[in-house]
Amino acid sequence: MKYMLLFWVDESGEITADEDAAQIVAVKSWVEDMTERGITLGGGSLRSAREAKIARVRDGELLITDGPFAETKEQIGGYVVIESADLDAALRIAAEHPLARTAQVEVRPFWDAPWDH
Repeated sequence: MKYMLLFWVDESGEITADEDAAQIVAVKSWVEDMTERGITLGGGSLRSAREAKIARVRDGELLITDGPFAETKEQIGGYVVIESADLDAALRIAAEHPLARTAQVEVRPFWDAPWDH
């Protein structure tokens, strides 16, 4: 079954250059390990939510706003799509990710939608 791991990070927090470098090394190692094990199907890091835009259509008109404007300090900072036997296995995989120690990792299953086949 496919799961998306969403990494909720606190964008207001400051980390040192050394902490950032260590985190990059740890995440790279995790990604390499998961790739070798055939678990990851893709993923990426996202730029700051301050650079995001929201697009929606209302009454036929395209509306663009800055965003998101969530009532929380945490924003999605990245994602990984994995394949695992079940939710318990996916949660164990998420717990192995280095960001699980400093951020929140949301584990969400994919729908088995008819357009995916």
